[in-house]
Amino acid sequence: MRISAKADYAVRAALELAAATDLPVKGERIAAAQGIPPKFLESIMVDLRQAGLVASQRGPEGGYRLDLPPERISIADVIRAVDGPLAVVHGDRPDAMSYHGVAAGLEEVWVALRANVREVLEEVSLADVVEGSLPPVVRELAAKPDAWTRH
Repeated sequence: MRISAKADYAVRAALELAAATDLPVKGERIAAAQGIPPKFLESIMVDLRQAGLVASQRGPEGGYRLDLPPERISIADVIRAVDGPLAVVHGDRPDAMSYHGVAAGLEEVWVALRANVREVLEEVSLADVVEGSLPPVVRELAAKPDAWTRH
């Protein structure tokens, strides 16, 4: 699975908002804190706002804030807001694929992959990351020695 730069930046921006105590947070502050190009951040914040995850306030005292409590926003929610579905095959959802012959079982593999990705990304909220309290399933997967090995 590949995490796009846009998804990575979006999650990091959302984490900045989840951790913020002085709201709203200016885009410049988010960009500087996470090393996100400011123009790219603007585009990301539009997507997050349209998804109902972030609210914005204009003016000299303006900026951004989460539109939901950080406990209710999963990493999956943020990624879907900027990149769409978590798992796609040729631009389609895995369950929309149809294979024949020796490849007939491949649809089930892609669906299982999507389920596994969901199991992790839907279980982790912004609050979990900010508070350093990742769910046990995530900690168990990350604790496996092979998880840190490049293949």
